[in-house]
Amino acid sequence: MLRKLVVAGAALVLSAGAALAQATTSAANPVGRWQTEGGKSHVQIYACGAQLCGRIVWLREPNGPDGQPKVDRKNPDEAKRAQKILGLQMLWNFAKSSDPNEWEGGRIYNPEDGETYKSTMKLRPDGKLEVRGYVGISLLGKSQYWERAR
Repeated sequence: MLRKLVVAGAALVLSAGAALAQATTSAANPVGRWQTEGGKSHVQIYACGAQLCGRIVWLREPNGPDGQPKVDRKNPDEAKRAQKILGLQMLWNFAKSSDPNEWEGGRIYNPEDGETYKSTMKLRPDGKLEVRGYVGISLLGKSQYWERAR
């Protein structure tokens, strides 16, 4: 009887430890669906090779005033101005940094102004994803704080 109790207790401790390790691992991983600041869109972050990328998978207002799907009309490449915003890849080249909660060297495209910026991502202790876009050095930039989409 005592032996069964010890084995059951050990199994409980091991499964709790495994669950905690899994929660910790997933907490330090930005892969998934994120609601952008202001709730205007959702971005799906996914692995693309050894790096991370992201695309717009939901828009609060997917259609323009004409009732047609919004397109990337401010893209500096005229050939890309007819591509739809929904499904648009807007994040790429994010590589893991030495900090387990940060990714660097990425690029972020903003379809609202047609500009591409250098970018970093950082998972914060509060569960939000800090996405920073900048020109030149990170000090000359702006951060947004995204929340996991539900």
